Amino acid sequence: WKDYLETEGVKVLISIPNLKVHAKLCLITKKVEKRSVQYGFVSTGNMNEKTAHVYGDHCLLTADKAIMTDVSRIFNFLENWKNGMQPLKNCSSLIPCPTSLRPDINKWINREIKNAKEGRDAIIRLKMNSLSDELLIEKLYDAAKSGVKIYLVIRGIFCMFSESKKFIHPITAVSIVDEYLEHARVFIFHNGGNEKVYISSADWMVRNIDHRVEVTCPIKDPGIKKTLIDMFNIQIADNVKARVLDNQLSNAYVYRNGDDRIRSQEEIYNYLQQFNEVKSEVNAIGSY
Repeated sequence: WKDYLETEGVKVLISIPNLKVHAKLCLITKKVEKRSVQYGFVSTGNMNEKTAHVYGDHCLLTADKAIMTDVSRIFNFLENWKNGMQPLKNCSSLIPCPTSLRPDINKWINREIKNAKEGRDAIIRLKMNSLSDELLIEKLYDAAKSGVKIYLVIRGIFCMFSESKKFIHPITAVSIVDEYLEHARVFIFHNGGNEKVYISSADWMVRNIDHRVEVTCPIKDPGIKKTLIDMFNIQIADNVKARVLDNQLSNAYVYRNGDDRIRSQEEIYNYLQQFNEVKSEVNAIGSY
């Protein structure tokens, strides 16, 4: 494929030894009149014609100048990796691995711990494929012991205790396996009511955070923030396909009390369909 693409004029970058590139980025630069315009995307999943039919992911299409500048920095690193990781360290909006994500996660959790100790609402919501990094798990334990409410949607590997007498609030942790593979990574920190929301290509695993090129992207648009938070809240309320991740490793389905049936993938489909219908109506009204 490399040879085929190069014969068509595509520049193909060779992989970096011992550093897997797992970030999903696109940068498009074009001339508009006499100036250059950049836009592109940051995604939690690949542009793959097969997995796109069965994976659930998030992709941010944006022309945000700060984000696109950082995407350009990351591509510069991929092209000139022998010159060191300074382009990754220079990122001001995106949070790349292996240079920046671990300290930033610690900073975000510490902020919630501080708020909890000061009597303010403190909430951490995390969705990812796998959670196994011991240092970050210990940090989540510190948060739970300090009174931070923690909600986790972890589809695959899960290496922490969700129950302890030392936790002020029990950790709510579920795994959802349904028609579509839950592949997105979303990190939501309450931040005193001014939620910080991120999408990421990285699970919280040593291999991802310390030994791969990954990208975590802040969500700046209030509407997109709300959509991601709403979707997470639907998933954490799933009582059809969600299984409890408890200390006993029972993987029992979430107990359903009464007739209320919440199958999150169906509910999210309905939520997005309704959202698009409302948006279409607004656009139609605006066209008159």
